[in-house]
Formats: sequence, C-alpha cells, structure tokens
Amino acid sequence: MSQSFTKLWVHAIWATKNRQELIDDSIEKKLYDFIYEELIDLGCPVRILNGMPDHVHVLFLQNPQKTITDIVKQIKGSSSHFINREELILEKFAWQTGFAAYSVSESQLEVVYNYIKNQKHHHLKKNGQDEFDEFVKLHGLEKK
Repeated sequence: MSQSFTKLWVHAIWATKNRQELIDDSIEKKLYDFIYEELIDLGCPVRILNGMPDHVHVLFLQNPQKTITDIVKQIKGSSSHFINREELILEKFAWQTGFAAYSVSESQLEVVYNYIKNQKHHHLKKNGQDEFDEFVKLHGLEKK
C-alpha cells in the first residue's frame, strides 16, 4: 500500500490544578472555543468538547503526525496562557499535571458523544475524581 490511512478517535480528559472549580459560566464558552480552535489548528477535528468547573472532556480525531501527549500538552499550555493573558479569572489559572486519553471505536462514538454532551447532568451523581477513577479502572490502567 503506497498511502497511509488513520482514523483514531480520542476521548481526552484533564483537570484544573488541584481540581479547583475555576471554569464557571463566565469563561466556559471562551475557553471551549479557544480549545476547539487550537485542536483544529493542530489538525485534530473535534466532535465534541464539554466539561465541568474542574475538568474538560474532548472527543477528537488524532492528527497522525502528532502524539497524544504533544497534542494535550499544547492545548493545556496554550489554554492556560489564554485564560491568564485575557485575565478571565481573578487568580492564576493552571491545569493539573497529566491527563487521561482513551481510544474510541466507531461503534461507540455516539455513546461517548452523549456522555460528554451530558456532563452537567452526569455529575449530579458523581464527582470528577470518582469519574476519573472509574475510567482508569474501566480501561485497566490502575496502578498495580
């Protein structure tokens, strides 16, 4: 085969530093729009982006020329710089170190899409840390 083809859907999650609830209604749309545009600029089409005051979920296609780590590092760095430069909140904004990223099969795209879309409703029952721990366990990533 003389060409390479990839289509890798990624569900990425990352949290604010110390899981502080810093992403309120006043900055949410600006932040999400910024992250969306940054992902597009990185060659990563976005299916959906949503979250809670202390974390973000994104479902996007991975640019095969970039690693997941490089993509998320770029997004986290540029978005925290954007929030601080624009003084969108009173205190210094930062993301927590690390992230989670999971591959999503075509057959599960709608399930993951709806999960991300309904974050606010979902988190009435479960906090962000419990959700993260559940994802880690579900994907077999817990520390041995």
